[in-house]
Amino acid sequence: MSKKGIFGLLLAVGIPVTAYLIVKYQSEGVVDMPRHYFFDSVTEKTVKGKLVKDTVWHKVDNFTFTNQLGKTVSVDSLKGKILVVDYFFTRCPNPCPTLTRNMKKMQDAFLKTDSLVHFISLTVDPARDTVEALKRYADKYKVRHNNWWFLTGDKQTIYKLAYDEFKAATIDGGEVDTAFLHTNKFYLLDKDRVIRGWYDGTDSIAMAKMARDIGLLFLEKDKKKKRNLFRK
Repeated sequence: MSKKGIFGLLLAVGIPVTAYLIVKYQSEGVVDMPRHYFFDSVTEKTVKGKLVKDTVWHKVDNFTFTNQLGKTVSVDSLKGKILVVDYFFTRCPNPCPTLTRNMKKMQDAFLKTDSLVHFISLTVDPARDTVEALKRYADKYKVRHNNWWFLTGDKQTIYKLAYDEFKAATIDGGEVDTAFLHTNKFYLLDKDRVIRGWYDGTDSIAMAKMARDIGLLFLEKDKKKKRNLFRK
């Protein structure tokens, strides 16, 4: 069976399994949730005579760029949504087409929950990747624009975001060409924009795991309040 077939099969199996886990989690309250990545600090306080440590996890800062429809958009407007983010450029022969195709499969897999998960692709070649170029690229892959942004903007700001916020191994090789090095990772952010997973966007098994982890993050409870996931 091809990798494409394996990916499709795993997604077909993974989504129902996630639904089962949601029910299981509601009844038992025990599920192995996606881990946290990168902490900013660890605070200590004494509670009832005991020293309690609290980890402050790194939250990806707000960023504002222009999307493929020519609109200025900000992730602050996506409050409460799970985010899947990658880096690419439209002239990239490899691995960007694979990344985009796999992201599209993920978008299709979560079609019924498109108000809960949002996809973002940031260009590392903003000089060439104009709004028009991004729109053509998005249309080529038949993406739905409502919950997938292809973003362009100031190069230094984009690269600083990659380095400082996503901790991405993005390397500026100067002139962008086929030798340009950039990450093939998909970054999964929870509703608080805390990184909860890195996945190889070219690997079908990793993509199936990400699909599962997205489903698990849907059911993660807000620590500050109790909530029934099935309440409208």
